[in-house]
Amino acid sequence: MGFDPNDKAKIAEMQKSAGKMYGLSFVASVVSAVVLAKIIDIASVDTIFYGMKIGFRRVAGFVTTVQLTGALFGKQPTKLYLINTGYQFVCYLTMGAIRRKWPH
Repeated sequence: MGFDPNDKAKIAEMQKSAGKMYGLSFVASVVSAVVLAKIIDIASVDTIFYGMKIGFRRVAGFVTTVQLTGALFGKQPTKLYLINTGYQFVCYLTMGAIRRKWPH
């Protein structure tokens, strides 16, 4: 991402704002999980596999396209795009499986 691990001042600056970033990231993940749960409930998903399928489709339709646009305009390397999108892929598949199994 272009950060120099030897730049102590930049590392210290990033560490100061890390708590806020993690907090906001957590809130965003909860919102995303709630929306995915609602989609799964509306779709009357009846198996873990189908819950994962809904999660996969959400990643394919929304996450990868938004991440790609950000990567293209941000001139991010392909490897970074794949890491970020892969992370989301795993998250949504897991959320889809958990939501189906979770008691209503």
